[in-house]
Amino acid sequence: MTDYPEFASSKISELPEEGTISCTSPSNIALVKYWGKRPVQLPENASISFTLDHCKTTTTLRYKKLDSASEDFDFDLFFEGKPKPDFKPKIQNFFDRIQKYLLFLKEYKFTIETSNTFPHSSGIASSASGMSALAYCLMQLEKKINPDISEAELLQKASFLSRLGSGSACRSIEGPVTVWGKHNDIEGSSDAFAVPFPYTVHQNFDTYQDTILLIDKGEKQVSSTVGHDLMHGHPFATKRFEQASGNISKLKEILISGDIDTFIEVVESEALTLHAMMMTSLPYFILMKPNTLSVIQKIWEYRKTTGSKVCFTLDAGANVHVLYPNSEKNEVLDFITSELVAYCQNGQYICDKIGWGAKIV
Repeated sequence: MTDYPEFASSKISELPEEGTISCTSPSNIALVKYWGKRPVQLPENASISFTLDHCKTTTTLRYKKLDSASEDFDFDLFFEGKPKPDFKPKIQNFFDRIQKYLLFLKEYKFTIETSNTFPHSSGIASSASGMSALAYCLMQLEKKINPDISEAELLQKASFLSRLGSGSACRSIEGPVTVWGKHNDIEGSSDAFAVPFPYTVHQNFDTYQDTILLIDKGEKQVSSTVGHDLMHGHPFATKRFEQASGNISKLKEILISGDIDTFIEVVESEALTLHAMMMTSLPYFILMKPNTLSVIQKIWEYRKTTGSKVCFTLDAGANVHVLYPNSEKNEVLDFITSELVAYCQNGQYICDKIGWGAKIV
């Protein structure tokens, strides 16, 4: 019996001999942050995110049926066209976790080829896009084995599987706004998978823009897994989880009403709280860089002098996500290029916007 019998794999009858599946899946940026988890990959608090559009992973899954089922998982992994042995343990662990939900995994030799449109491990949630892309490819293979799976079932199970690879990955399967974690104010929400925000989002947030300033493209100082573990026994953990729950309720009303001023307040507070949790854990970390703080100050000054609705959020890294309504796109991009690009590593930034989730290529 599985922990989640609704996601049990279909009984294997006929398996396709070989084939290729390619898909893309985007990163996402949490507005209310998830920080702290319990086994296995379950969130201590619910989170809400914008699904991105341009920051994505493209994954090609080649599968060839073995003559007999393997004792272990048989796969090769290529990242940006080159073998990536240090990624293999993460995929091995992922396959271990999802095997009981996809019974065909040991029946195939897999070749996984993956690439990103953005720097890996720099705080743009590469594990979210990478693991969701792989899960989505695997669900396409399951649909070949069991064509009766509906699109809704496929998406929900893809989100469920993604979570077992990387918690935030479950929020990347659909868009433009997704919720992960059981919350009384969000209908249909679950700790096991993410759901699309189940209410009509105000037009103020249509095609919302996210320009990501690459302050530091290097690998971050501490992995998200280690960061989440530091919430166990954290002196402020309980209050943080309560705060996040309250902010979910606030953000629900904000997204429905279109109140951008309160959106800014909640989103920036959440970003700073995430980093405050890391600075007050043991061991403690500062993932922001001096240029991160300079950019934040510049955004606050610009907003004060112009009345703009631009704001920022941060992931668990130094890079800054500059969020703003589509109606301000030209003005804010002028501000970014004239005032903020100087703080980016090699002047690099990525213009993105909210998007719609995983797709077959």
